[in-house]
Amino acid sequence: MIAGVISRISGPVVLSDQMRGSKMYDVVKVGVEELNGEIIRLDGDLAVVQVYEDTSGLKVGEKVVNTETPLSVELGPGLLSSIYDGIQRPLPVLVKRSGSFISRGISVPGIDKEKKWDFVASAKKGDTVSGGDIVGTVAEYNIEHRIMVPPPVSGTIKEIRSGAFTVEDPICILDDSTSITMLQKWPVRRGRPYKKKQDPRSLLITGQRIFDIMFPVAKGGTAMIPGGFGTGKTVAEQTLAKWSDTQIVVYIGCGERGNEMTDVLTEFPELVDPRTNMPLIQRTILIANTSNMPVAAREASIYTGITMAEYYRDMGYDVALMADSTSRWGEALREVSGRLEEMPGEEGYPAYLATRLAAFYERAGRVVCLGSDERLGSITIVGAVSPPGGDFSEPITQNTLRIAGTFWALDTNLAYRRHFPSVNWIKSYSLYLDSIQEWFVQSGFDEWKEMRDVTMYLLQKEVELQEIVQLVGPDALPESEKAILEVTRMIREDFLQQSAYHEIDSFCPLEKQYCMLKVILNFYNRTSEAMNRGVALNKILKLPLKQEIGRMKELADVSKIKDLIGEIDKNIAALEVER
Repeated sequence: MIAGVISRISGPVVLSDQMRGSKMYDVVKVGVEELNGEIIRLDGDLAVVQVYEDTSGLKVGEKVVNTETPLSVELGPGLLSSIYDGIQRPLPVLVKRSGSFISRGISVPGIDKEKKWDFVASAKKGDTVSGGDIVGTVAEYNIEHRIMVPPPVSGTIKEIRSGAFTVEDPICILDDSTSITMLQKWPVRRGRPYKKKQDPRSLLITGQRIFDIMFPVAKGGTAMIPGGFGTGKTVAEQTLAKWSDTQIVVYIGCGERGNEMTDVLTEFPELVDPRTNMPLIQRTILIANTSNMPVAAREASIYTGITMAEYYRDMGYDVALMADSTSRWGEALREVSGRLEEMPGEEGYPAYLATRLAAFYERAGRVVCLGSDERLGSITIVGAVSPPGGDFSEPITQNTLRIAGTFWALDTNLAYRRHFPSVNWIKSYSLYLDSIQEWFVQSGFDEWKEMRDVTMYLLQKEVELQEIVQLVGPDALPESEKAILEVTRMIREDFLQQSAYHEIDSFCPLEKQYCMLKVILNFYNRTSEAMNRGVALNKILKLPLKQEIGRMKELADVSKIKDLIGEIDKNIAALEVER
């Protein structure tokens, strides 16, 4: 056992002498209270430790004991519906142990070791198995929890049995006497292996029109939501967690305000998943690392979350990981880097900020999982970014921009006008348009790409026309351009704007989104045709159809929206030219 003594303390960073033989990222127990920490630098006998708990009261000369294992998470039945801190300690258990104010030095297993689970074996005696092969299943709420052979293990099954077991009981024994349990441990800083990574080709359906139709993200892709204070980043992340069509959601509250995490913790158990009609919390893992918690644990929370996501991906599930927000994670890196007296990069962030961000986002993807059966799994990462003052030129936004495939830029002006989601349609983009076009066609939305392109053209044209209007007024515009301004107003208010709290509009099925946009563009096309034959624009705008189009978002019946297309054709065609 390697044991050293504290020689210096600087906030969450502790220097320990007499640590020769230690390895990078070994977990250590610091001081009399055995605070959790991790070695982040070695220099001869000297080890630099970042402590995941408050270091108040630590003294020079206290012991530092190396556990000689890296920071790892426990993976197995019992993860779903759990609420953890940044290093996978269940918060409800911590509260029971120490009350509302969590005591230091408490070590709690991430998974209940006493609860018994009903294991149903799918493999049989004599089968040859290797890492990633499924040997049986456990029912975890409505999710089939697939028990896999750990990646480095292989052999022939000598004994396997169904029954009620704890996660540490052997359920399968191989010919070399290796025991397989339902519990795996995995170091958080190392990505779990897979056979092959594939291109993301299918849409992550979120039920949000501006995301699904205008700036889509593919399953296995990456997206970022940057925005200043009050622009709706957290609401957007929570909305995506609620409605995205994935089997598993991992929500990381990284350095966010306590009241925001409280909203998540109280709301998710009450929400009903529209796909399973069960509480949403039953397919969700929550990691709560609020702004008043120790800063070093904030850095670990991101890795804890992505490792859990990879575990469910390896079972063949689609996982959505929400990181809110990576800016707070970057600030934790900056604080620890400053304590280490490292050479600062731009705005004081460490020089390796871009490398760390890339390593995190690259753990997303759609993969062929390990194992003899062919199964696909995916992790989609959506990271919120909180640039100070809404300045998108700051380092975390710029470095994430180089990595993320979809950019949803939140706009302070739109938020002040109560336009939500406040995504700026001119600044935002998606790099997945071509790769998921075939998916849209196969799903019956043949005209999606063409409709989206026309919509973007009209919205960009509106920006040009608004500049002219500010100079000379709207009356100077020709009728055709006034029509564009009217149609883009309809696109903004009746299509892009969406309430996260409306009973019907909070989730918009993809078919409804497609039909709504088709109705608005059909109105534009028929208006242009009518104006070409001499019909006045104000005559068209007086039609009651305009109000019906504005109420589309409140309709649950898609057939009524489809009927509007015929009504538009009939009503506008019936208008006569004024002589």
